[in-house]
Amino acid sequence: MSGTIPAARPRGRRSRIYVAALSLPLLLVGACGTGNGTAAPEGSSRPAESATGTGPSQGTAGGPSTGAGGGTSPTNGPPPSTSAPSAPQARSIRTAVYLLHGEHISAAPRAVAAPSTASGAVRALLAGPNRFERDHGCGTAIPSGTALHSVVIRDHLATVDLSGRYDDGGGALSMRARLAQVVFTVTRFCTVQKVRFELDGKPVKYFGGEGIVLDHPLGRADFEDLAPAVLIESPLIGDTVRTPLHVWGTAGTFEAVFRLKVTDTIGRTAADVRVRATSGTGTRGTFDVTFPYKAARTGPGLLTAYFNSPKDGKPVTVDTIPLAVHR
Repeated sequence: MSGTIPAARPRGRRSRIYVAALSLPLLLVGACGTGNGTAAPEGSSRPAESATGTGPSQGTAGGPSTGAGGGTSPTNGPPPSTSAPSAPQARSIRTAVYLLHGEHISAAPRAVAAPSTASGAVRALLAGPNRFERDHGCGTAIPSGTALHSVVIRDHLATVDLSGRYDDGGGALSMRARLAQVVFTVTRFCTVQKVRFELDGKPVKYFGGEGIVLDHPLGRADFEDLAPAVLIESPLIGDTVRTPLHVWGTAGTFEAVFRLKVTDTIGRTAADVRVRATSGTGTRGTFDVTFPYKAARTGPGLLTAYFNSPKDGKPVTVDTIPLAVHR
C-alpha cells in the first residue's frame, strides 16, 4: 500500500481533534515494563528519555573516556604514554519512528544516540522511510524539508518545536497523519505521555489549512482511527527473528481476539496462533506473546496480524511486517 496523502483542501473550514473516548494505554516496557507487567527483551523495549528535555544546543553524551595506560612503566620499559584520551563513544539506543502503511501508523526501527534520544528519533522520522521501507509500501505525510528546532520534556509532556514547513500543504487526513507520526514517535519513550506542538518557537493553536484546533496536548488516543486494529510494536519491519518469536503491541479488535501468522521464505505457514489482548471491542488493550515457529529454511518471511470477521468468519488482514526469518 502506498503512503500517498490526498491533495490540499481549501482553507477556511476548521475541524477539531477530540480526545477519543477510547483510551490507549502506554506500553510500559523495558525500564517501564509492558502493559501486562512483563519486561521486553533488549531491542524491543520502549527506551527512556531524560526528563530535563533535549534541544539542538545539547551535545551527545557518551561513555567514560578511555585514556592510555595510567601506571608507572618499568625502568627498562617504554616511557608512559602522553597521547590524549580517545574521544568518548556515543551510546546508541534502539527505538522506532512511525511511518504510514496505507492510511495507518506503522513502526520502523531506528538507532539514535543518547542522551538526546527523543530529538534523534524525531530527526530520524523527518528523514522519512528508507528504500527497504518504501519498497514495502511505507510512506510519510511530513513535508520534505521539515526541520526540528528542539524537543523539551517536562512532567511527561514533550514540547516539539518544528519549522513552519511542517504544516505546508495537504488536507485533513495529511495533517492529522503527520501529527500522529510525531506523537507516536515521541510517546514511544516511556517518559512521554502527551505532545504539544510549536512552529518556529510559537505555540500552535490552529494547524494547517484545515484549521485543526490544537487546544490541548495530544496523545495516542487522539489518533485511534489512524492506528491499525493491531499495532505491532515489536518485531519491526526488516528485523531478524528466531524461534521462539516474541511479539508485543496494542490491539482494538472484537472481543480482544486476533491471530498472528508467520510465513517463511517459501510462503509456507510456520506458525498461526490465537492472541487475546488485555481489552477490546471499544477499548484498545495491550498484548505480549511468545510462540515457536518452524520455518522450512532461513530467508525473507512475513508476520501477519489478522482476525476472522464476526460477520462471515473470513480472515481480515490488519497489517503485515516483513522480517528476516531464521530457521
